[in-house]
Amino acid sequence: MKSLRLLLILALITAMSVYCNAKKKETSNPEAKEMERPKYEMTVFQNEKELGKIILETFPEEAPLHSANFDSLVASEFYNGTAFHRVIPDFMIQGGDPNTKNQPDNPNSWGMGDPSQKRITAEFNAGKPGWNHKRGILSAARSGDPNSATSQFFIMHKDAPHLDGQYSIYGQVIEGIEIVDIVVSTPRNLSNDSPNEKVTMQIKKLSK
Repeated sequence: MKSLRLLLILALITAMSVYCNAKKKETSNPEAKEMERPKYEMTVFQNEKELGKIILETFPEEAPLHSANFDSLVASEFYNGTAFHRVIPDFMIQGGDPNTKNQPDNPNSWGMGDPSQKRITAEFNAGKPGWNHKRGILSAARSGDPNSATSQFFIMHKDAPHLDGQYSIYGQVIEGIEIVDIVVSTPRNLSNDSPNEKVTMQIKKLSK
């Protein structure tokens, strides 16, 4: 009887140990994933004056295609010198079009993109908890085709739930949201929402 009782006690201890380890992994994994998210530093300029820095992180687990595309463009220094060509208060700021750098004297081309650019398949995650176009979210701009995203992106100034499930979210601002406020408030041409004085960026990767 003593041997049976000892075996039962040992079995109970083993079961509790397995349960506790499982719970520990369950609670620590989300934090570990968040720690591993790639981070990027975006420095914003206007008239060669630095307005500040925005720190972004991307979501490679949830949006691998868009996150990888952004990462490769940053690595090639593609975004350096491109502009925020569309700023709408209480909505968003949009940038990343190569025409803003390659055709600086043709503002009518800004936002039209380069047809030779690689297109990214849509990654919609609407319905997931916290997966919506709220303030600070980084999302992929596109044309009427859901699978037409290239390099252009937008950062939400305010929540816009009507975009959920229509545009691919792949990151968020984790520091410097006040710089988004500055950019979106710059005087603009009301006919096309382009800043009167060009707002450019440089982006570099901080970590994996």
